[in-house]
Amino acid sequence: MIQRIQTVYLVLAAACGFGALALPLATTGQQIQQSELFADGAFTVQDNTGLLVLFALAGVLSVAAIFLYKNRPVQMKVTRFALVADVVGLVLTVILFWRDLGHVGSEEVGDGVGAYLPLAFVLFAILALRGIRKDENLVRSADRLR
Repeated sequence: MIQRIQTVYLVLAAACGFGALALPLATTGQQIQQSELFADGAFTVQDNTGLLVLFALAGVLSVAAIFLYKNRPVQMKVTRFALVADVVGLVLTVILFWRDLGHVGSEEVGDGVGAYLPLAFVLFAILALRGIRKDENLVRSADRLR
């Protein structure tokens, strides 16, 4: 059902996935011309097409999972795919950041709010999976009683 707690978790996960598209992952005090990520002073998801696709896919899959409440096994699979897309995006973000860190030099890099949203996505997706699994177990136990 749509009013279940996993729906709230999936909405929060989708908000984190789409929020990562809009908020910077890291910022510097000034533009760094040698850097491909910090050329504009901020490392955002739009700096890399792979990141853009992965975080958008995670958000879209989370929204799609909300409307699959009548088929909980499929809902769990879609939520798992969203979780995998987010984790791969998170790993790619770290790889890109560390690879480009040599070009930054002595400039101080501050983390942005967008850096924490993929981690929050993982938390909400796991909580949603737990809620979906609880519902599935409840339905199965009720079917055994009939």
